[in-house]
Amino acid sequence: MADAKIEIVEFSPHWFEMFEAEKALLQSVISPWLHGAIEHVGSTSVEGLAAKPIIDIMVGVKSLDASQPAIKELEQSGYCYYPYKADVMHWFCKPTPEVRTHHLHLIPFQSPLWKERIQFRDSLRNNPDIAKAYQALKFKLAEAHHEDRESYTREKWPFIKEVLQKCT
Repeated sequence: MADAKIEIVEFSPHWFEMFEAEKALLQSVISPWLHGAIEHVGSTSVEGLAAKPIIDIMVGVKSLDASQPAIKELEQSGYCYYPYKADVMHWFCKPTPEVRTHHLHLIPFQSPLWKERIQFRDSLRNNPDIAKAYQALKFKLAEAHHEDRESYTREKWPFIKEVLQKCT
């Protein structure tokens, strides 16, 4: 899969509107597989936090097997499926891998990954010091790995893991 370059931009309140519009679309497209909530996650879900301007959406499903038919429906609605971390989620981007406005993650509702993502998002929302440190790390990693999304993502993990450990 081709990757877009990593660019971190200042917060935009428009990100919340983009999420709400996409949530409405998703509710109509995948309602048969929806189990739980549709959540805005990732840095664009945190007011004031700089981010890659890509809306991360997490959709609760009963199981990956049960939600397999949703892949075709989402592809027909403009999402590109990619088997990234296929053991824990169905992953999509939109409109193309090269130009992304949305990432979609179908994840079993209340699974460890689901809980982890909600916990990290809420930690960023509720603790300005954590959000500020995460933002600084993101700018640093985006500069160091401008064209290497895997390294950028992998090198954020120690920070995320430390935040999650403090929450337990």
